Amino acid sequence: METLILVVHVIAALGVIGLVLLQHGKGADVGAAFGSSASGSVFGSAGSANFLSRATAILAVIFFLTSLGLTYFSTRKGDQAGVMKSQPAPAKSMPADVPVPGAPAVPAAPADSGGSKAGEVPK
Repeated sequence: METLILVVHVIAALGVIGLVLLQHGKGADVGAAFGSSASGSVFGSAGSANFLSRATAILAVIFFLTSLGLTYFSTRKGDQAGVMKSQPAPAKSMPADVPVPGAPAVPAAPADSGGSKAGEVPK
């Protein structure tokens, strides 16, 4: 679907460019080469100007709609994982005295009842 919208977008862009170049301006332009000022043309005396203006407006609307469609598709794409997303995270080494959240608490060593006082180092 995205490819189809992209193809229509490019064709509409080229069509707008071509039609703008064909339209009659103040100076000598490409439109004058095709007889846009002639009264006996296929579209009538003022018909070519109306036809080119309408065709340009229609292609401009198509161009803007396809621009919005391509923007929608570009924002709807999933999160692209980079190269580092496929690598496992390195294991973190933690010191033994740092408590790990969610781990059961380690009970303190039982006190020696041999008459030693707190803070004394046994001999």
